[in-house]
Amino acid sequence: MFSHHVTRELSAYCNGELSPEESSRVAEHLIRCRRCRSEHEVVRFGVSVAERLPLIQAPESLWSAIESGRTKIPPMRHGKAWGWQRQFAAVAASILVVVGLAALWLYTRESRPFWQVARIDGTPRIGREVITKDGRLPVGEWLETDASSRAKIDVASIGQVEIDPNTRVRLLETKPTEHRLELLRGRMSAYIWAPPRLFFVDTPSAVAADLGCAYTLEVDDEGSALLRVTAGWVALELRDRESMVPAGAACATRPGIGPGTPYFEDASPLFRQAITKFDFEPADSDWSKIPSLDLMLAEARPRDTLTLWHLLSRVEGKDRERVYDRMVALVPAPAALERERVLRLDEYMLEFWKDALTNVWTDESFLRKKWIKVWTKGLGKIKGGEGKK
Repeated sequence: MFSHHVTRELSAYCNGELSPEESSRVAEHLIRCRRCRSEHEVVRFGVSVAERLPLIQAPESLWSAIESGRTKIPPMRHGKAWGWQRQFAAVAASILVVVGLAALWLYTRESRPFWQVARIDGTPRIGREVITKDGRLPVGEWLETDASSRAKIDVASIGQVEIDPNTRVRLLETKPTEHRLELLRGRMSAYIWAPPRLFFVDTPSAVAADLGCAYTLEVDDEGSALLRVTAGWVALELRDRESMVPAGAACATRPGIGPGTPYFEDASPLFRQAITKFDFEPADSDWSKIPSLDLMLAEARPRDTLTLWHLLSRVEGKDRERVYDRMVALVPAPAALERERVLRLDEYMLEFWKDALTNVWTDESFLRKKWIKVWTKGLGKIKGGEGKK
């Protein structure tokens, strides 16, 4: 199970070269595997850079120099290779000039991509312009709603976002490998039918990375946010801190701290209160967090191992052992699970355990059907239809 990674297929996946079945398999693996998600980010960045370079015809002199270098190489003795080295340096310099001109062209071009916006209620604005029916949200521009306004955004061809009253969002990026919004304040609801990690929302305290899902995200005036997932998965990230949030779960964030610990919304009130205290309340020392950890361990159900799995990397020493012991008491551990490797936070062992626990956290058959339904609806919209309801 540890060796079934998809790193060799990521280039084809990012370039749309896989079959629908292969693409779906890679997408589902990326939801669960942190290692492959990291590799995917690197590959996706490379594809993004390549897509932005325009095709420019090389000068004839460049091809002549390459051809002459291929057919006639001066002898490499008595220092006489210096002339060939100078010729090679000239060719390299020509290539650098071409790349530099391409980069300058990309930087200075005036055309800006945009998303379509439709008015739902009231008088939403794009910049200073009031939207009476529909409009365009270009990269870098803000969309704002007042207390009586709502709007709907088409996220390229991969989904839709509804903007609630008193909300301010900005389009940061839209391209085949990345679509990104900034939610400064207010509330939005996203419905995305694309493969994982194409749609991102920046907030003042974390980044929400879509993994093929539907969710709501709300940001208050202090920059704190609350994510609620209704279908699929969402990753909340800030630097090296990540929280994986499945359907039915929620996760809060705070400026300067980042994402807290995800929890299912049907967990007991005491359990949820203990999470808030553990994640965000000031502590004079690590020991002051022990009562909240005690409460979480006592109140946890089998499904709450979602929260406990995240806690493994957020506590240390004896507390980590207590979290592990409570988890295996709630849900019997797989035969291949190695306690010592888990306590060392071995990445492969943690991902393996998360894979095994996913069936407890979610109804896999339901999620698969939901994924197919979302994907079918998205294809229908891309082709100009409404898709299946």
